[in-house]
Amino acid sequence: MFRRERKRTSDYATKLGAAPRAITRQVLDSAMASGRSSYPNEFGGLLRADPPGIISELLLLPGTTAGRRHANFQFYMMPADLAVVGTVHSHPSGAIYPSDADTRLFRNWGRRHVIIGTPFGPSSWRAYDSNGRPVEIPVLGADGRPEGPPTDGRPVRSVHRPD
Repeated sequence: MFRRERKRTSDYATKLGAAPRAITRQVLDSAMASGRSSYPNEFGGLLRADPPGIISELLLLPGTTAGRRHANFQFYMMPADLAVVGTVHSHPSGAIYPSDADTRLFRNWGRRHVIIGTPFGPSSWRAYDSNGRPVEIPVLGADGRPEGPPTDGRPVRSVHRPD
């Protein structure tokens, strides 16, 4: 017997393992609250995306350790879930660019990574790809529509990676 052909989708973001295309405000707010509560230590977690490519869950790994300059993930404690697409962690110093250790983690694991920093406000985060390059990820509100730029009254901080 012949197998029926599967319908091919033209949207790359719906494929398993594709880079996510958006993040929900709820996940970002949860990560900010976690970073704020663990301050002055770092915070670390995993990002999970729904099939349309929207990061919609923050996962906390048991056994993750954190200090003032590190967050160690226990990846052997990760659930067997192919929808986990990257990591999120905080930099209590406020520098929201990846360190050399962050870049090594990014290259070995995940498609999208978020770094949050003090003061843990709407504009104190950045997303990176697996090579440590900044990428734009729109934030989706509760209604599922993209939000505009941060409106907390403060200008967006420009923190550049030193060469």
